[in-house]
Amino acid sequence: MTTQPVRIEHRGPQTASVVTDLPFKPQLVKAVFRDVTSLHVSRPAAWAAASVTQTVLTEVIDGARSAAAEEARKRLIPRDLISAIDRNVEVEVGSTWYLHSPTFHGLLGEVRYADGAPLSLRERRGARTPSGVAGAHRFEAGVRRLLGSRGVRAVPAMVRDLDGIASVFLTDLARDAAKVVREGGVKRFGTVSLVVPGEPAPAPLLKDSLLALSTRRGDRRTVGRDDVLAAVTMQLFGDLRQRAITEAAEMTRNTSAN
Repeated sequence: MTTQPVRIEHRGPQTASVVTDLPFKPQLVKAVFRDVTSLHVSRPAAWAAASVTQTVLTEVIDGARSAAAEEARKRLIPRDLISAIDRNVEVEVGSTWYLHSPTFHGLLGEVRYADGAPLSLRERRGARTPSGVAGAHRFEAGVRRLLGSRGVRAVPAMVRDLDGIASVFLTDLARDAAKVVREGGVKRFGTVSLVVPGEPAPAPLLKDSLLALSTRRGDRRTVGRDDVLAAVTMQLFGDLRQRAITEAAEMTRNTSAN
């Protein structure tokens, strides 16, 4: 599944390309970054984060759309979201949202203390609501726009879940991008390996382009485009990770680092 092409406007040979068709606007992206870091966020970094979020949500929506199509529906409902995640582990992102959504209640398993006492949902959520959950409503316009671009609609509960997943994913991406800046590179990569029973797990293989993102260049005061792309390697894996990086890099290829 691929995302819709992004329209680029060129205002002159000396002017950086301006993104005009992203459902999640760079201003919204910067607001999310401000929730989690005081670092300056460059314009290409905001565009890259918006592009990655679009890629991820498009994959989620397309998976849900396929589930709905099996029942001859064009209006998505929450169980289509569960089906999409069940069928493609790569789209299981923004997992903090699952503790807050009625869609996932009863599906997360029971967690207990060491003495066997059950851990309540309130205790699992934590005392403080994460900013990604609190700010999920900000993503509704972008989610509805993205749904329309994929030729589907969604019931309000499904829109709420897509809002939450987008918000929590972008919040986590912002945190990891800030961490890349502070630590001077990537210390861990998100990875999932398929293992044949009885055989040793294969060593994870990263492409040279991903390894290149593990070492950071630049100052420690600004989140740049490559910091966002490096954070993607921590948040995503598999084909979805590679596609998100490729599409974001392509969209921002003609912009400067800051």
